[in-house]
Amino acid sequence: MSHEKQQIRKFYEVIWNKHNKDTIPEVLHDSFTFRGSLGLEKQGHAGFIEYLDMVHSALADYRCEIKEIVSEGSKVFAKMQFSGIHQGEFMGFNPTGRRLVWDGAALFHFQNGKVVSLWVLGDLEALRAQLQ
Repeated sequence: MSHEKQQIRKFYEVIWNKHNKDTIPEVLHDSFTFRGSLGLEKQGHAGFIEYLDMVHSALADYRCEIKEIVSEGSKVFAKMQFSGIHQGEFMGFNPTGRRLVWDGAALFHFQNGKVVSLWVLGDLEALRAQLQ
């Protein structure tokens, strides 16, 4: 498995699924830029941590499941499924207590072995339907 694919697995399995922020400097470049599927853009490790914590606060047992990874040069694409239990305000909706599941895709760009930018697109229509 390529270094980039290993980094993506660590990004989802350790940082997101285990909510382990200590691993961020190993995976994300210092000048990391992030555009999440919820439309928010963040800069650097601190900005990304704000987004990470916001999602985990709203969605208990938040999980990211990698369905497929495709790489080409310094870019890697991941097909994903996201899920969590709606326990806090999320996308303007009060908690429902329901498990939410939606699909998404992420495009990673690497520089010097670390993720320098990430753009995520999620199926927000399917997600909103579950929140109503």
